[in-house]
Amino acid sequence: MKKQIIKVTGCPEAIGPYSQAVKANDLLFVSGNLPIDVETGKIVDGGIEKQTHMTLKNISVLLDGAGLSLNDIVKTTIFIKDMNDFPKVNSVYAEYFTCDYPARSTVEVSKLPKDALIEIECIAKY
Repeated sequence: MKKQIIKVTGCPEAIGPYSQAVKANDLLFVSGNLPIDVETGKIVDGGIEKQTHMTLKNISVLLDGAGLSLNDIVKTTIFIKDMNDFPKVNSVYAEYFTCDYPARSTVEVSKLPKDALIEIECIAKY
């Protein structure tokens, strides 16, 4: 299996010793993305909906830079700080995925990096 590190400008840099994404054969493994505004380098304000939009936009930019789109995602994992936000996250998520939905897991966690309310990772197929 050939492994290729993917680094895309226009979306947040990795904030630790990991890659934005790794291509392995015909799969792209996208690291967890936070709702970081690329312009400021900070988590966006405005609650879970705005943070979900920013996270999915960042993932979209990364996928585009790797030659893929949201339609190529086969699995997402969503980490949220409060499961009570699940309906709001789901509503925003439905704006980005309208059919042929990827498989998905959603997990409540006690804390996320930079005190974000959400983090999303995914696997896409070339």
